[in-house]
Amino acid sequence: MSADLIRRQIEYYRARAGEYDEWFLRRGRYDRGAIANEDWSAEVDQVRAALDRFTPGGRVLELACGTGLWTERLLPHASRVVAVDAAPEALALNRDRSKADPRVEYVLADLFTWRPDLPERFDVVFFAFWLSHVPRERFRAFWRLVSRCLRPGGRVFFIDSRREPTSTARDHLLPDHEDQPTLTRKLNDGRCFEIYKAFYEPAALTHQLDSLGWGIQVQATARYFLWGQGRRASAGQ
Repeated sequence: MSADLIRRQIEYYRARAGEYDEWFLRRGRYDRGAIANEDWSAEVDQVRAALDRFTPGGRVLELACGTGLWTERLLPHASRVVAVDAAPEALALNRDRSKADPRVEYVLADLFTWRPDLPERFDVVFFAFWLSHVPRERFRAFWRLVSRCLRPGGRVFFIDSRREPTSTARDHLLPDHEDQPTLTRKLNDGRCFEIYKAFYEPAALTHQLDSLGWGIQVQATARYFLWGQGRRASAGQ
């Protein structure tokens, strides 16, 4: 993945910050009708319940925190959240949603170049709808970053999208070939951007993480989401 594509991906999420929640809330171009929307909501509840059972307590690092849809789900459990994102517009919305909770520290950084200079390691590293934007050639380096940020015995929880046409906007098309990870995405004002988006299936992702020394169980809902939870299984990587 070229540096130019990464730059365009960041530009897209900066420009999209104000309308990002429409996707999650199934509004506007993301409204797929009553039945699909009900399925979506039920599966969101399923993933939220899995996160609550995981209990992300203590010091939590949230990577690609976005507008705060998941930051607010972490706060009932966490004593402290460090929320990192490359889009200042998203961080501002996150801060508003979290009502400037003093337990949240915000860090503006590109996760592909970020070298955390933090005085602590974390009990939990959490990220939602981010792993699919990590290019395959950067996958191993990203998980090294996660490992560096965790205290010994620390845990990971992540959420992401499955390959499902009704997950995205009505005027977005998924490529015919699953091994084509560059997608075109459109904003409400008609501007178009290219982004990187790789879809995973639970068994393959579990195996890939196992090869890097992670003991992570990856599960999926019926249509829309997958989630993983676990910790380092070895010092390999």
